[in-house]
This record gives sequence, C-alpha cells and structure tokens, in this order.
Amino acid sequence: MTAAAHEVEAETERLFRALMHVDCEPGRSWNYEACRSFAPLTLEINRLKREHGAVILAHSYVEPEITYGVADFKGDSYFLSVKAREAQARMIVFVGVVFMAETAKILCPDATVVVPDRGAGCSLADSLTGAGLRRLKAHYPDAAVVCYINSTAEVKAESDVCVTSGNVYDIIEKLPQRRILFVPDRLMAENIRTEMKRRGCAKEIVASDGTCIVHEVFDASAIAIARARFPGLHVVAHPECAPEVAAAADFVGSTGAMMKYVRGTPAPYFLMLTECGLVGRLQVEDPEKRFITGCRLCPYMKLNSLAKVRDVLAAPRPDQIVTLEEPLRCRAARCIERMFALAPPA
Repeated sequence: MTAAAHEVEAETERLFRALMHVDCEPGRSWNYEACRSFAPLTLEINRLKREHGAVILAHSYVEPEITYGVADFKGDSYFLSVKAREAQARMIVFVGVVFMAETAKILCPDATVVVPDRGAGCSLADSLTGAGLRRLKAHYPDAAVVCYINSTAEVKAESDVCVTSGNVYDIIEKLPQRRILFVPDRLMAENIRTEMKRRGCAKEIVASDGTCIVHEVFDASAIAIARARFPGLHVVAHPECAPEVAAAADFVGSTGAMMKYVRGTPAPYFLMLTECGLVGRLQVEDPEKRFITGCRLCPYMKLNSLAKVRDVLAAPRPDQIVTLEEPLRCRAARCIERMFALAPPA
C-alpha cells in the first residue's frame, strides 16, 4: 500500500470513529464506505487550509462530514462570532449561511471571508432589509432597536444592540427603554414577551414578521403524541419556535444551551425541536443518548458540501467573497460590540 493510500485509510478510520453513531437524517448513512469516499476531500481541504492560513467555522446545522472532517470550530452563531473575532486568520471559510459570514466580516475586516455557496440564505435574516427596518423605526422612534444575531449586516447597522437566543432576556432587561423593537423574529418576540412578564420586567415588545422555516413548523400537538408514545421523554425546543411549542417543552434555549441540557439531563429519550444537524452533533459527542424522530432539515444549511468547501478554499469566485462597505461595517460592529459589552463572552 502506498503512503497516499495509507493516509486515506487513516483518514477514513478517523471519520468513521467520529460519524458512526450519526443516523438523524433519513436516507443517509455515515458508514465506512461513505467515510472512505469523504477522506480524499477532507485531506485535501485540511492541506489547503494550512497553505492559505485559513480557519473553517462550521455551524452545528451543516453536514457532519464537514463538522467533524474539516471544521476548526463548530457551534451556534454566537460562539462562531466569538471565534471569528479571536481567530486572526488571513482567511475565514464560514460554512453556514450568508448572514453568519457577514458577521465574521464585521468583526474581522482584515480577513478574507468566503462562503461555499452564496445561495445559502436564511428565511429569517432575509425577511427584513435595512430599508424595512428604517421604516419600522419611524413608527417607534422611542424604542430601543434590538436585532437577533440572525439578521443581515444592513439590519445590524440600523440596530442599537445585537442579541442571541441565549443572552436576549438579560440584555433587554438591562436596556433603559421601556419599548423594544425586536427584529426580525416574530415568534421569538412572543417568547420574549412571556419571559419578560415572568421576570416582572415591564417591557413592551414590538416586532417585525420574520420566522425560521425550520422552527416555525413544529406544533404542540405532536409533542403530546410523542410523550404518550415515549414515557419519560424530554422535549427540547429553540426559542424560534411558536410560544405554544415553547410552553409544552421541557427546555427552551439556544443551540449551545440545548446541547448542554441534553448532556446534563438523564432521560430515556429526547425530542429535539430544531435542525437535524444538532442531533447529529449530540449523537457524535454523547452517543449513549437516545433521540426520537422529530428534527427538521434546513435546506439552506444543506447547500454546503465538502466539495464546495474545497473549491472556495482553492479559488474563491468573486460572489463567494463577502464584502461590506466600511461605514456600514462600522455601524454593524458597534451593534455587536454593544452585545459583547452587555453580555461578555464566557
């Protein structure tokens, strides 16, 4: 066997050990032969990454062969934003959706930030433009404008502070304004109203009308059916879900918080009301946990592939390079830096 063949075989073994427990996506199998087919690509990508001084950031929702084959960091939007700021890399490959790559460019203006597929949008982020937010602000001139991190650079530039699903409640409590214009997630805004009321915090929450096409589809009736079929089931939901779903869940939290909850909670079964990629991560990192079917796939996240990561590292096309006008970038950066000031990274 040649040295190259030995290298492929060793990489196949590494991938298989990581991915052997993943079975969350119908019709796909990360078996030994699948891992052998990925191995030449992951080896090439990791070589290109070293040559270009690049760092690869992968959202938890992308395919496991990316997350465990080539990613330097994997996590949710907030975690990856922090890692982008810390990376000091010449090149950042953001494997997720475009608004996340924009956030990396906002925080790392000197780095070349690229996306494997420019079509990897987001129903939530794309639901509101900067011009649309300016029109909303004209209706609520006394409101603090709070944007969810799942928003475009234009929207961040028009906002007072950025938030995540993990720090939103604490940041809104700290703001002096009574009225909060929260964008772009309508369902999260409803969950914020509930939590502010529970905390005894007198805030008026007004919102735009965006939703996440993954999280908006879950419904509370399915939770009741699942509980009847699987005694002891724990239901874990994201705050982008509808309020009635959040009310019926055992835990509601950010992607990172959901992972922490599952890892620390003894239960015979879990139902994850989020994107299937997160279930795949848990199956890899906590293989003794048992999950019932119920997650959903994000078509935008799944546009990313190892081949596209390789191609963008080797020779990015102009449309794959994320660029922002400097005045807009600076205004968006102030919005994000205020978030870090009000809720410092752990």
